[in-house]
Amino acid sequence: MDFIKFKKNILCANNLPLINLAQKKSTPFYLYSADQIKKNIKVLKSQLKSSKPLICFAVKSNSNLQILKQICQLGLGADVVSLGELKLALKAGFKVNKIVFSGVGKTNDELKFAIKKNILSINAESKNEIMNINTIAKALNKKVNIGIRINPNIKAKTNKKITTGDKINKFGISINDLYDIFKNKHKLSNINIHLLSVHIGSQIKDIQPYKRVLNTISKILNTLRKDKHQIKFIDLGGGMGIPYFKNDTKFKISEFAREVKKFHSKHKVNIIFEIGRYLIGDTGVIISKVTYLKEAGDRYFVILDTGMNDMARSAIYEAFHEILPIIKRSKKFNKKIEFVGPICESSDTFGVYTKYSKLEEGDYICLTNCGAYGRTLSSNYNMRPLIEEVMINKNKLKTVRKRQSLNEII
Repeated sequence: MDFIKFKKNILCANNLPLINLAQKKSTPFYLYSADQIKKNIKVLKSQLKSSKPLICFAVKSNSNLQILKQICQLGLGADVVSLGELKLALKAGFKVNKIVFSGVGKTNDELKFAIKKNILSINAESKNEIMNINTIAKALNKKVNIGIRINPNIKAKTNKKITTGDKINKFGISINDLYDIFKNKHKLSNINIHLLSVHIGSQIKDIQPYKRVLNTISKILNTLRKDKHQIKFIDLGGGMGIPYFKNDTKFKISEFAREVKKFHSKHKVNIIFEIGRYLIGDTGVIISKVTYLKEAGDRYFVILDTGMNDMARSAIYEAFHEILPIIKRSKKFNKKIEFVGPICESSDTFGVYTKYSKLEEGDYICLTNCGAYGRTLSSNYNMRPLIEEVMINKNKLKTVRKRQSLNEII
C-alpha cells in the first residue's frame, strides 16, 4: 500500500493529510487510489508478460463501476460469477471476447444471456451444467464456447473458507469426470470445449500449490492430445495473496511467472488469469471515527463508527487488517486495545493491539487493505446504510459511489 504514508506523524494519502478529508466527510467511507490501481496493473503485466496472458479482473472482489471502467481502460478483461456482474462488466466497457463466466450455480437465465452475448467462455463446473448449456444453445440455434473447471484435489495453505481446489469443495469437475466428458463430447453438438480452468483458493502465499497445479494440467493436456482433443485456453485462476500487515509474507510473483512461462512455452496455449485481490486489495482503505473509548478489565474497547456490515472480512474469515491512527501520538495506551464496531455481534471486531498510539473520542483511524472484498461483502445489517466511496487520483478527490440513505433502505 504505497499511497498511504505517515508524514510527520500525520497519515496522508498521496501526501494529502487524511485528517482534512476525514473532517469534511461523513464517516465511515471508503477511499481508493487510482494511482495504486494503475501501478498494480502495470507491475503485474510486466511480471507476467512472457506468457502473454489475458488478465481478467475478478469483479466479485470490487464491483465499483468507476473502478471497473478504469481497469477496463487499462486493457484487462473481466471474470464474472453472476448475471449482475456480467451486466456490470458490459456497462463498464469490457469487450465480450475478454469476459469469462465462472460459478457453480448458473441459472438458465444467466446462461441464455451469456450465450446470446457470445462471451469468451462460460466455465462449467459440473456434468449437469454442461448438458444444460448444450440444451440451451441448441434451443437458441447456437454453438457456444465453454471451459471446464477442474477440481485438481490440491490443498492450498489458506483459510478453509477460501480454499476451492480440494475434492471436498463444491467447485469444479474431477479429472476422471473430465476425461469421461471428452470421451462423450460427440453427444454435445452445440458445445465447443476450448478451455480448461482451475482455481485452488484465495490469499495463497506459497508457490508450491501453483507448481502442482501446472504439473497436473500438463499431464491432462498430454493425455487429451493423445486422444486428439485440442485445448486453446488454460485459465489458471488467481488467488495470489497480499500482505495485510507490515511484516507479512509477500507472494513470489516473479517465481510464479517463471513457472507459467515454462508451462506456456511447452504447451503453446493461451493463458488466462482471474485476479482480484492481488490487483485491488491494497488500493482501498476505510476512514472511520472513534465513537467511544470503553475501559473493560484488561483492555480498552475502541468503538468505531464502522462495523462488520461495512467490512466483513474480519468477522467472516478472522482476517487481520492493520489499523493506523490518522494522527500518531507519542503517548501510548497503558493497556491493550481492541478495535470494535457498533454492530450487535461479538464478531464485530477488527483486532487487538498493544502499545498503540493514544486515541481520543472523535479521533480518526484508517483500516487498511480494504480494496478487495470490502464493499462487495457489505450489507445493511442493523439497518445501516452502505457507505460512501471516494477515489483519489493524484491530488484530486471524487465520489465514485454515494452514501446510501436510510430512506432508500426503508
